[in-house]
Amino acid sequence: MRWLEVRRHSLTKKGATRGRGSHLSADGIALARFLGSGAGPYERVVTSSSPRAVETAIAMGFAVDDTVDMPSGYVSGEIPRHAQWSWTQPYREIADIVRKGRGAAAVAETHRAIWAETVAGVGEGGSALVIGHGGAIELALVACLPDAAHHTWGAPFAHCDGVRLGFTDGHFAGVDFHRAPARPHPPS
Repeated sequence: MRWLEVRRHSLTKKGATRGRGSHLSADGIALARFLGSGAGPYERVVTSSSPRAVETAIAMGFAVDDTVDMPSGYVSGEIPRHAQWSWTQPYREIADIVRKGRGAAAVAETHRAIWAETVAGVGEGGSALVIGHGGAIELALVACLPDAAHHTWGAPFAHCDGVRLGFTDGHFAGVDFHRAPARPHPPS
């Protein structure tokens, strides 16, 4: 079995300081450092090409092996921006949308393929890390495990929330959610 950990990028700057690509805020760096102190090791680290994703991996303490353009999970006419936060059962709703086979399904499959290629590149028993974006991670997760009990998966991905998936014989197996703390505790 190989292992894939996927995390949403950390907290970003707001307002005029946000900048192009939404760079991490000081709180975002602290959160990523906190999570990184208990994570890994990873044989391969892949992030979205967005600065906030790259910065999250680096703040976690991991060199980035590759960046990939990852399409948004907010698909016009199917999934409005941040809609998953208003849904009572977001993964069940997403699974219903993906099953229709339109644009959201194509985005989900693109991300699933990125995840599979990333984890397939590590040795047996090894782990890989992908840093991506809310809205798209949820789609990909449903595409990786289309027959799972989506109604039990809980909330969408907040900043630095993660999931660990097993990968064997070219397929994803099992899911373990890892929710980030609201405020990290300073290291002792």
